[in-house]
Amino acid sequence: MKLLKDILYRVSLEAVVGNTAVTVNEIHFDSRKVSFNDVFVAIKGTLSDGHRFIEKAIEQGALAVICEEMPKNTVNGITYVQVKDSQQALAYMAANFYDDPSKNLKLVGVTGTNGKTTVASLLYQLFTKAGFKVGLLSTVQIRVGEQTFKATHTTPDSVTINSYLKKMNEAGVEYCFMEVSSHGIAQHRTTGLHFAGGIFTNLTHEHLDYHNTFAEYRDVKKAFFDQLPASAFALTNADDKNGKVMLQNTKAKKYTYALKSVADYKAQILENDFGGLLLKVNDHEVWTKLIGNFNAYNVLAIFAASELLGLQTVESLRHISELEAVSGRFQYYISEGKITAIVDYAHTPDALQNVLETINSIRTKNEELITVVGCGGDRDRTKRPKMGHIASALSTKVIFTSDNPRTEDPDKIIEEIEEGVEPQNFKKIMSVTNRRQAIKAACQMAEKKDIILIAGKGHETYQEINGERKDFDDLKIVTEFLKELNK
Repeated sequence: MKLLKDILYRVSLEAVVGNTAVTVNEIHFDSRKVSFNDVFVAIKGTLSDGHRFIEKAIEQGALAVICEEMPKNTVNGITYVQVKDSQQALAYMAANFYDDPSKNLKLVGVTGTNGKTTVASLLYQLFTKAGFKVGLLSTVQIRVGEQTFKATHTTPDSVTINSYLKKMNEAGVEYCFMEVSSHGIAQHRTTGLHFAGGIFTNLTHEHLDYHNTFAEYRDVKKAFFDQLPASAFALTNADDKNGKVMLQNTKAKKYTYALKSVADYKAQILENDFGGLLLKVNDHEVWTKLIGNFNAYNVLAIFAASELLGLQTVESLRHISELEAVSGRFQYYISEGKITAIVDYAHTPDALQNVLETINSIRTKNEELITVVGCGGDRDRTKRPKMGHIASALSTKVIFTSDNPRTEDPDKIIEEIEEGVEPQNFKKIMSVTNRRQAIKAACQMAEKKDIILIAGKGHETYQEINGERKDFDDLKIVTEFLKELNK
């Protein structure tokens, strides 16, 4: 419990009605969770406005309200604090409430369109192998040392972030690696955190349903680096045309990594097959179980970050050679009938192209490459035809199917994907709306040594349809079907 006046430190106040020397039990921005002696922060969200639920929060026991607009009718005995930006205020309040936990560890944020989960998760693995207590905040899972918690967002809300960072402090965690999404940056979820470093992976077509333009999306990512302190490092992919943009206004120490450009950290691919990658990294050879050009970038990023955080080169490379693939990122299963099934989270045009080009660079071209792919509903529609074009151009056969349709008609989504297919590729495609049946069809079509790519959902173990999440695990389902075919 904390005094309200203490957790308002660094918050820009517009007006105050009532007493701020009151003891607060918890902070909530969801009125349904408010109970006795809590503070309610009213946030204007994309779907609802928290100001509409101020009365309800007070009825449930809130003793203080943080808002951007003062209610017309205030209640005696309740403290009202008007702020310019409730999301920013929530972030500072959360940090203060949990005793500024990010100050007590080395927190590194990873941002970019693709690779965030892989880079953050591999850094967690690497530093754990190096003997440190490590934390992870990722799309796939949250880790506090060896403890695992379920993740619900790429970048959680600021209260959740700080509560887990506090748990990390209590567990003696020394390093924490965190995915930083564009939504998280724009909504101030990372405001008030003390970062020891930031890593930029790449920037491609994504989230234009939320950010109006690509330039806005880029500038939101850049804002994360703008806010890094001089004591931090800023590590960027020099092969990405937006890589140097990220460093333009940062106070942090600037470093680059690349496969093609001049950079502080360089890598060359010596071997690339389904067994893994052999890389030459800054004149040192290292073998990794990870596969593909895109993973060469990921490995280089974690190597650079590990050195910037103080690990010795030889130790870092030794641990890199032991790293396991991240759940849902180029995971594969080879059946008794020698059919290879690959499951990958690729849900953007660039990510899908990277995965397909990687497979095509490894396969002998005597096998079929059968791709099962869809696009999520209630998300950026402009990428759908691009996904259709890439899948049909780089595969020998394609099955368009449902992803997470959410509130949209899955058949309409598939129609929009098909709009990107060029005439010469029409004969390659078919549509099976039911995702389970689409995977089954791919398994039935495949013959010995063929490759099946199931893209878009990766680590997700559910399918979201009309607000309901049903159990659905791509890897589990394709494995079951292939086993049945071998009976």
